[in-house]
Amino acid sequence: MTVFTETGWAKINLALHVRARRADGYHAIETLFAFVDGGDTLEAVVADTDTLTIDGAFAEGLSAGADNLVLGTLALLRGRYGADRVPPLAIRLTKALPVAAGIGGGSADAAAMARLVRRHFLPELGDAALVRLMTPLGADIAACVTSETCLGVGTGAELSPAPELALGGTPVLLVNPRQPVATGPVFAAWDGTDRGPLFTAADLRAQLFAARNDLQRPAIAQCPAIAEVLTELGGLRPWLARMSGSGATCFALFDALAERDAAALYLKGRRPEWWQMTGALR
Repeated sequence: MTVFTETGWAKINLALHVRARRADGYHAIETLFAFVDGGDTLEAVVADTDTLTIDGAFAEGLSAGADNLVLGTLALLRGRYGADRVPPLAIRLTKALPVAAGIGGGSADAAAMARLVRRHFLPELGDAALVRLMTPLGADIAACVTSETCLGVGTGAELSPAPELALGGTPVLLVNPRQPVATGPVFAAWDGTDRGPLFTAADLRAQLFAARNDLQRPAIAQCPAIAEVLTELGGLRPWLARMSGSGATCFALFDALAERDAAALYLKGRRPEWWQMTGALR
C-alpha cells in the first residue's frame, strides 16, 4: 500500500498593512508572506471512501467532517477533474501547529492536500491553475499552495514573487501563548486608519524594519499575552520580531542557528507553558 505524504508548512506574515475595508466584507491588505520548514503532516492512502482522522498536539475540537478544508479541497478537485482521476482517500492529519494562531492553520492543510493530490493524480496541473482553483476556499490558501516568500495584495490572494528578499534558510523561532485568537473579530476591531503602504521602494528587505502588522493592536486587545510574547522575543535580540497574521503566534528571525537555539532554550525555561517551534524559512 502506497502512503502519500505532504506538509502543511507554517505561514508567517513578515508584515501586514491593512489599507481599507471593502464593500464585500473583506479588507484590502498588503502583506509579505514567508513559510517555515515545519508544520502539520498529511498522510493518505487510496481507499473505498473518503475519511479523515485527526491526531497530534492540537487535534482536540477539530472537525473531521465535510466542513474540514482538507476534505473540502479533495471534493473540489474531484468535482473539477472527476472521480476517475481523483480517487477516494483515507487521510490522516497530524496537527503540530496551534489552531487560530495566525500561521496558516486550515489554509496550510488545505494547500497541502491540494499539492498531494496534484503530485500523485494530477501532475499536469501547474501552480497558477491550482492557485486559481483553491483561492475561493480562503484568502491565505493562494500563498500556502506554493509556500514560498511572496507579496500579497487585495485580500492577500493576489501574489507576486519576492526573490530579492533571499530569506531562505533564515533561522526562525515561533512562539504562541496557547491562546486562540479568531481572525474575524480582530479584523473587525481594526480602527480603520490607513497608516500607509508596505511597498514603497525597491528594497523590500530594508522595508521590513519600518513595516508593521496593523492587526497587532486589536489582537493584543483580545489576547494581552501577545504583548508579553513580543516583549520576551525582543529581549532575545533577533533582527526582526513581530506578530504573524491576526495572532497570537509571534516570530523572531535570527542571523545564526546558535542564536535561535539559545533563545528557544532560554524562553522555554522562562515560559514553559508557551508553545514554540524552531525552524528556518523556506
